[in-house]
This record gives sequence, structure tokens and C-alpha cells, in this order.
Amino acid sequence: MEKRKNTYIFVGVGIVVIPFILSVIAFFIYNNKHKPENRLIEYVNLINAKDYEKMYELTDAETKQKLSKDDFVTRNKNIYEGIKAGNLKVTIKNIEKNGSQATVTYDTSMDTICGEFEFMNSITMIKDLGKDYFINWNSKTIFPDLTDNDKIRVKTIKAKRGDILDRNGVKLATDSVASNVGIVPGNLGSDKDKSINDIAKLLEISVDYINSQLNASYVKPDMFVPIKTIPAGDARIPSLLKISGVKINDKDARIYPFGEQAAHLTGYIQQINADDLDKHKDEEYNENSMIGKSGLEKTFEDTLRGIDGVEIYIQNKEGEKKKSLLTKEVKDGSDLKLTIDSNMQSILYNELSKEKGASVAMNPSTGEVLALVSTPSYNPNDFILGISNDKWNSLNNDPNKPLYNRFQAISVPGSSFKPITAAIGVDTKKIDPNANKNITGLSWKKNSSWGNYSVTRVSDYGGPSNLSNALVYSDNIYFAQAALDIGKDTFKEKLNNFGFSDKIPFEYPLFNSQFSSDGNFKTEIQLADSGYGQAEVLINPVHLASIYTMFQNNGNILTPYLVYKDTPESEIWKESAVSKDSADTVLQDLVQVVENPRGTGHQAYTAGLTIAGKTGTAEIKTSQTDKNGTELGWFVGMTTNKAPNNLLVVMMVEDVKDKGGSHYVVPKVKKALETVK
Repeated sequence: MEKRKNTYIFVGVGIVVIPFILSVIAFFIYNNKHKPENRLIEYVNLINAKDYEKMYELTDAETKQKLSKDDFVTRNKNIYEGIKAGNLKVTIKNIEKNGSQATVTYDTSMDTICGEFEFMNSITMIKDLGKDYFINWNSKTIFPDLTDNDKIRVKTIKAKRGDILDRNGVKLATDSVASNVGIVPGNLGSDKDKSINDIAKLLEISVDYINSQLNASYVKPDMFVPIKTIPAGDARIPSLLKISGVKINDKDARIYPFGEQAAHLTGYIQQINADDLDKHKDEEYNENSMIGKSGLEKTFEDTLRGIDGVEIYIQNKEGEKKKSLLTKEVKDGSDLKLTIDSNMQSILYNELSKEKGASVAMNPSTGEVLALVSTPSYNPNDFILGISNDKWNSLNNDPNKPLYNRFQAISVPGSSFKPITAAIGVDTKKIDPNANKNITGLSWKKNSSWGNYSVTRVSDYGGPSNLSNALVYSDNIYFAQAALDIGKDTFKEKLNNFGFSDKIPFEYPLFNSQFSSDGNFKTEIQLADSGYGQAEVLINPVHLASIYTMFQNNGNILTPYLVYKDTPESEIWKESAVSKDSADTVLQDLVQVVENPRGTGHQAYTAGLTIAGKTGTAEIKTSQTDKNGTELGWFVGMTTNKAPNNLLVVMMVEDVKDKGGSHYVVPKVKKALETVK
């Protein structure tokens, strides 16, 4: 009986104690799970996920009573995304509990548009009976100094992009102002359609485009609606201001004072696109950034680019700055000073403006590049001020290819290449400058293995077929034979030593020259034709100018350069490409090309100047019998008696077949050479 009684007692105690123990365990587990710090971390994770609606669900009843979900979402979204907040992290410093209330003090760090922001904050939570903690939210939850009546503002401090300057400090590209032409719809007057038509005509845009801007859903009658940006001081401004409804404001803009004259050199900038943002992520660009899209603006983007400063601050309800939260200093871009002489740039552009061509001017004693011109050209200001679809399509579809950069490209050099063959032949002793090759007639072929193919020349000059006459009269046959005498292996090796196998060491990216599409001379005919700059020879005009520097630098080829140095310093790219004696021999013959009245370059003769030069007429045709092909005209002219201010000019003009070939180009180069004093 006693045993049964004990059993009942044990069971009874178990019935009471076990549930109690289980309740204690459950209470412990619940409290361990539903801690205020866990709720804070959950809330921060939602901020990082930009899930503002779920954030609202974690707020307490008092918060929900005074603030709607829409208002909560709008305020948090505007602030966090406005400052580009991300990667929020919290470190719990202290937790104080008082009944159902808990106050958590913590350190916060976050990435923002201004960089990393760190601050201390605290948050109050209320624990509902049988439920989790909920946040008693107000604006101080975002930043401790922010009240519900305050706003967060982001102020951008605009950085200045570096200027592009010529050697004398003349601006080729600079930050300035333009005129932003707009319309206030309510002021267009009674004859609205006539006003819009007049504006469209003056701005060279369509009426449909203007109407699409004016009819946008957000437009109000008294609103300024921007239509087109034009240069400050544009001649159309007085006429535009006479039209009812037109208003013109100043607008910050990148300006290219030389327009078409230096377009391919400077290039232009445009607003960054999604691809650029992805390519340059983590480099402090944003969707409003401008970035170099072509030319020096692109090549020297890291130098020229400024990084905007930013300030995040609290503004009170009176519109005054209450407190600055974080500032990122503005970083202006650096100026880029070039060796370019803007006067020389203008001279060469004006000589080429109606042509398809390219020109390079260089100081042959230093390697300084004084001008880089490509024509036809375009106005880079159009890309800044807002280029219309019609204008863009016109540029792209123009058969003359104004967007194509010809000084960057490679072209068939024709006879302007002959001095290179001459220098190689003399230096390797495969050419005896005084030997007479006894060439007769206007055509020649080595033997019957050439079939119907033969090398032709323009004149049978009757004198000895030596090197001097071959250069003076530009004898294709002489240089075809010279290339064969040199031999394919030696010719290939020497051309590679002249930089034909290298990337051209220049600050502006250029296409690499070639003497053959595969780096080899495949046939004797190809080798012979290469001797006078035909076959598969293609050369960049900057490279050609550099090679010609060897004639004034003891056989050394100088490195071309574009970034200005206070003290000009020549740098050798190819040392002893040929010997001094070989270079001097060819140089004296090039002087005769100009000074000899029968020389192909005699039009460049200028009293007081000793000019060495070489013409070149490159044939572009499908076969030797092709009568419909075109011709490129070249002239390389170089003063030799005005050190240290000697001038070397390379010019190429396309489609000169019916204009006199290379003779059409010589006077254009002379205009530049005449400036040497």
C-alpha cells in the first residue's frame, strides 16, 4: 500500500514538475531566439536588400498608427537610395532592458556616395506579449540627428575636367558654358505653331521633336523645357530671343574651340552609359558622369577626368543646413599640355579641309609632334551640345567618312617609301649610289617567270640610272631592282628594325605599319613592288615621319611624342637604324628632289630654306590593267638648315588621280614649310 502511495506521489510530482521544466526550457529557447539584437540585425539586412515594406512590418503599433506604409517606404527609400547606401553593418555596443522595452546602442558603418560613413546610434524596441520585439521607429532610426521634419540632401560639387592645351597654352578643349535653348510653353503666344516652326528652323531640328518635348506628361505651362544646347555667343541667339516663349540659360559644357580643325585629335566626351559604368565600376563614376569617348579625351581620361565632390547633409524644415554628415572632397582633373602647335594645326587643316586626307607635322630634331590632322572632319561640339539623329546618321552614312581618323590609320605609301629602300640598300651595300643600272624604257620585268607582269615608271629621264636620279625622278624600276638586290630576308630584317613589327611608341593609339600581310615576302614580284611602296606595304603617317627623322639624326629613328616637355628632349626609338653615312647620302639626294628643277618635289622649293622631300603616288587598283582605280598622293617635306626649329611634314590626300597625283599635294606642304624662320 505504501509503495503504491509513493508511486502516486512520484507521478503527481512529475505531472507538475515536468511541464514546468518544459515551460522553462521553452521560455529560455523563445527568449534566446527573440532577442532585440537579432531583430536589429534582421532590420539591417532588409535595408541592404532594399525591402522597405518588410522593414515596415517590423515596426511597432505606435509607429504604424502615426505613419502609413507608403510614407515609411518613401522616406526610407529616398534617403537610403539617395545617398547610395549599401553594405550596412552594425556592431552591438549595449542593450538595456526595462520590462517589455529594450534600447540597443550600436555602431553603424555603411557605404555611401561619399564613401564609408560610420556613426553611433540607438534604437528602441517594444516586445509584445508572446511575440517578438518590434521597432519603435522615427527618423532618428536612420541617423541620430535626423528628425521627422528634416530632409537628407546630397550636394554635388562639380569637378573641373582638365584642359587640353597646345604648346603655347592655347585651349583645344576646356570646360566652359554653352547656351541652353528652351521653351516656356505658356509663353508661346497665340501663334504657337509658327513659333515652334521658327524655332525648329533656327535650331535645325524637327517640329515633331519640339512637340514631343513640350507634350511630356510632367510639363507645366510655366516650366522651362530645354530643347537644344548651342555654343555661347551663337549668331542665332538674337533671332531666337525674338520668338515668343524662347528662353536661353547658361549651361556648363565641354567646349572645343578649334572644332573641326582638331576633332580627331581631341575627340569628345559624352555622358557615361551602362556599358561604361560596368567597365569602370569601383572607379567613382556615376550615371551623371561624363567620360572620354574618342581621341585624347578617351586616351587621357584618367588624367583629364575630375571626380566630383559630394556632401551629405541634414536640412531642417526652414531649408537651412542643419548638420553636415559626410563630405567627399572634389578632385579637379589635370591639364594636358601637348607639343601641338595650334597655328600649324590650322594651316594643315585649311590646306586639307576640302580633301580626304591626313597630315602630320613634327620637329625632326626632337620628335615633337606639332600637328595631327584628319579630313574630312566633324565638329566635336555637336556631341556635347546634343547631336540630332539626322546629324548622326549623316556623319555615319557620309561616303567621305568624316568620323574616320586617317592620321591614325595605315595607307599605301607609294614612292614616299623609296628613301627607306634607299637607306637600307646603301647601308647593306646592296646599292652602290654611284652605280648606273642602265635602265631603259618605261617598263621592266626580271624574266619570263613574271608572266605578263612588269614594273612601270613615269619617265625615261635619259641620264645615268643611279640612286640620286632614281630619287629625283622617282624611278619605280630602279627601286624594284634595288629591293631584289637587297633580298627578301635582309629587307624584312631591316624593315622590322625600322619598327614595322612593333607597336608605334606614341601617346595616341595608332595602327601598326606593315610591309606584308603575313610578315613575309611571298614572291619576287611582291618584293620588287614593295621596293617602291606598293604591294602590301601599308604605313602610318606618324610612323613615316619618325622614319624620316633618321636622315637628320645620324641614322637614328626618333620616338614621336605628343605630351609637352618644358625642355624638349629627343628620345631614340631605333638606334643606328642605318649608319650616319648612309643617312647623309640619302638626305642629300632628297634635297635634290626639291632643288633640282626636274625633281618631282621641286614645287616645294623655297628661297632661304634647304628642303629635303619625296613625293609618292600610290595606286589603289585591283590589277595592273585596272583603269578605274584611284590614287593616293603623298609628299614628305623637311627643312634641314633651320635647327633646332626644323620642320617635317607628311601629307596624304586621297583621290588625286585626276588632280596631278602627288604634285597636287606638294604646294599644300609648302604652305607649312614656309612658316619656318
